[in-house]
This record gives sequence, C-alpha cells and structure tokens, in this order.
Amino acid sequence: MPRALSTLTLSDAKRMLDAAEAKAANLGIPYNIAVVDVGGALIAFARQDGALEGSIDLAIGKAKTARMFNKTTEYLAELAQPGAPLFGIEQSNAGHVVIFGGGLPVIIDNQIVGAVGTSAGSVEQDIAVAEAAAAVMATNPKA
Repeated sequence: MPRALSTLTLSDAKRMLDAAEAKAANLGIPYNIAVVDVGGALIAFARQDGALEGSIDLAIGKAKTARMFNKTTEYLAELAQPGAPLFGIEQSNAGHVVIFGGGLPVIIDNQIVGAVGTSAGSVEQDIAVAEAAAAVMATNPKA
C-alpha cells in the first residue's frame, strides 16, 4: 500500500542528487545542487568537485525560493520583470529570493513535497539539471 508523502526524505534527496549529478556530468559542468523539504529546510546538498563557489548560495536560494512560492524560479523571473505583477519580489524575505531558472517545486500526487535548486551553468542548463532531479520523484515515487 502506498504511503502518503508529505515531505521529501533524505533517501529521496539522495536519489535526486544522484540524478542531478548524472545530468551535470552529461553536460560536463560541475554543479551545486540543493534539495529542501516541504518546509523549505535543507535536506541535502552536493557541490561537485570544481563547482563554482558563488553558486553554492544560489542553488540553496533557488530551492528555498521555489518552495516558498510554490513556483519555478524561472516563472518567478518572468513575473518579476519591470511592469510585471511581482516586480521587486527578489527584495522580499530579507533579500533571500533567487529568481532565475534552476529552482523548482517537487510534486508527487499533486502535492508539493519539497523543492530542488541547481546552479553552475546557464539558466537553461540549471533548469535541465533541476528537472533531472525532480523527475526521479515523478517516475519513481516511494511506496
């Protein structure tokens, strides 16, 4: 019988990190990858050898931002442009909001259970690495 998931576990996060690291290796870029639980608290973090130091806080910030707002950071970036409805949102939450692609909520059975954030490559690459991590939970949810 499947269990009801309300948050990602450490085991889930490790599987997500593995998938994200594999995608990063495929891209040939060392990555920083963060996974947070449903409350936005860091569960697991990986900094691949040679990953940019400046991207550590960005990866964590993207994961937390995606969870705080239950939106991808890519989508929030669109909404935060001058004249858009959320212009200036990056100044909220003591300036800890990161609004460029690479952060996304993790959803199982239409329920947000956490989020992932990645940083080191282009925005498109960051999104691809985050999507690889989230796909683990979409295709192999724990029973």
